[in-house]
Amino acid sequence: MRTRTRYLFLILLLFLGLNGYVRADNPNGSCNITSHEVALDGGILYYNMAGTTGPHILLLHGLFAQKEQWNSVLCLLSTAGYAAIAPDLPGYGQSVDFPLADYKLENQVERLRQFMSALGIATFDLAGSSMGGTIAALYGRRHPQQVRTLAFIGSPLGIVGWSPQIREAIYQGVNPFIPIAITEFDLEMRLLFANPPSIPESVKAALVKDYIERNRHYQQVWNIVNLYDTVLEDGPPIWIPTLVLWGTDDRIFSVEGADRLRYRFPRNKRVKLPAVGHLPLLENPEATTRIYLNFLSTQPGRRFWGR
Repeated sequence: MRTRTRYLFLILLLFLGLNGYVRADNPNGSCNITSHEVALDGGILYYNMAGTTGPHILLLHGLFAQKEQWNSVLCLLSTAGYAAIAPDLPGYGQSVDFPLADYKLENQVERLRQFMSALGIATFDLAGSSMGGTIAALYGRRHPQQVRTLAFIGSPLGIVGWSPQIREAIYQGVNPFIPIAITEFDLEMRLLFANPPSIPESVKAALVKDYIERNRHYQQVWNIVNLYDTVLEDGPPIWIPTLVLWGTDDRIFSVEGADRLRYRFPRNKRVKLPAVGHLPLLENPEATTRIYLNFLSTQPGRRFWGR
């Protein structure tokens, strides 16, 4: 069943690609994305990688997502001279052998520490999308000596409450992140994207069927992750240089949250990307990567690693 879920997600990414949201390759040249695995305590973690030389960048996906959503950004970063790594977080995608307890974000941080240690990578740049951004921040808080820079590629969980659209849906008994009807899936797409992609009804139906069949699992994960809705407001400031990239049309978390993050991450650069929703890595990967590379190049002692 987990394998079927993975293929359904890849089919969805295919149709996002047909709509111009995901590039299979780098428009500026060839891109070779390779797949690997590492055995950790509790399970096997699978990851994709593009680029073998240059500084390492670790990219973390969001809730109910998979590593492949980073493919376009992986290619663009590798062409710029970076070695970019995108794992399936423990419990997601192919990395399915981990226990339910590892959905706790603190446990995600520990598994990622083990992962980077197994790869022999001592320091790296760290970026995340949505929940992945929250995990990145918690990693930076716990292991600041390892993290050169942080980046929120889209709004993170934990600094501002759910949008009015999300709240209204939940008041109506609908969790748009666990759609059990095609109308609910359509709502999810409208919330995630400034310009929702066109997806065949048959693909929608297959994805909804999976949410129905594995509803208890999805609900359990949602219940765990939703406990972290204020986690970035807690604790001392994090002084790692941080990029805050937020879509102006984000309908998951209000763009006002970008300004609130400046108090928690004092060494920040904030960029609000117009006409983009919650997932800039999918909706505009070229602009997203360009902004990220510019941020990396401006750090003290750093240069642009373009080829």
